[in-house]
Amino acid sequence: MPPTFFESLIAGGAAGTAVDLLFFPIDTLKTRLQSAQGFARAGGFRGIYKGIGSVGVGSAPGAAAFFCTYDTLKKTLPFPDHLSPVNHVVSASLGEIAACLIRVPTEVIKTRMQTSSYGPGLSSFSAARILWTSDGLRGFYKGFGITVMREIPFTSIQFPLYEVLKSRLSHVLGRKPLYAYEAAICGSIAGGFAAAATTPLDVLKTRVMLDMRDPTSPSPTLISRFRMIYVEGGTKALFSGVVPRTMWISAGGAVFLGVYEWVAGGLMKSRHETK
Repeated sequence: MPPTFFESLIAGGAAGTAVDLLFFPIDTLKTRLQSAQGFARAGGFRGIYKGIGSVGVGSAPGAAAFFCTYDTLKKTLPFPDHLSPVNHVVSASLGEIAACLIRVPTEVIKTRMQTSSYGPGLSSFSAARILWTSDGLRGFYKGFGITVMREIPFTSIQFPLYEVLKSRLSHVLGRKPLYAYEAAICGSIAGGFAAAATTPLDVLKTRVMLDMRDPTSPSPTLISRFRMIYVEGGTKALFSGVVPRTMWISAGGAVFLGVYEWVAGGLMKSRHETK
């Protein structure tokens, strides 16, 4: 019995908030490792909760938008059963685009706060006001394109792998659905693998969001930025932050998908019992 739209909304919001708040310090270290100014100048190990205010605002609605889109499309897209991996890829990709419309503005604020781009001591709200004054609405969506370019390959790896792992584990255990902790293990494996594979795109996304040049002046293309990162630091630069990124998304995948399955399962059970 699949979750309803409302159940996906509540479970997705709970999952997004849980993972983003729990693993925020690791995400801060990853962002500082990827910044052009270098880890130490970006803040090092100091103030690892800077920017958490923006995450508190964007996590729940962003994750809720993803799961509402993903679960709805997964049930309604006209793909036959033997093409279920294609169904999962398309549903998850469109879910990420929906989520990015909410997530990217908060991600821009979070990234700049984590690296003290506006100076020390500012709140996330103050940073948002500065960004609005200097760049307007366009500034809040800086890096939207590369974020979508990162998320679609990431989800195209993570969610089909997650669904396959759940299906295989259900077959081995002889029962369905899985317990929340079993789904969490599948989510951890799938998330960690997808995170490592898409790290170069994450580095590129971080550099774009931290670029604070005048929005009216010409900006380098994504290919030019990618080439610049490679020329300056080689493969090591493209995979900077891969360890904390893989760690937090692997652990975060377990929490994210585990909490989602737990909350959605509880809501569905409650719905079933009231009938």
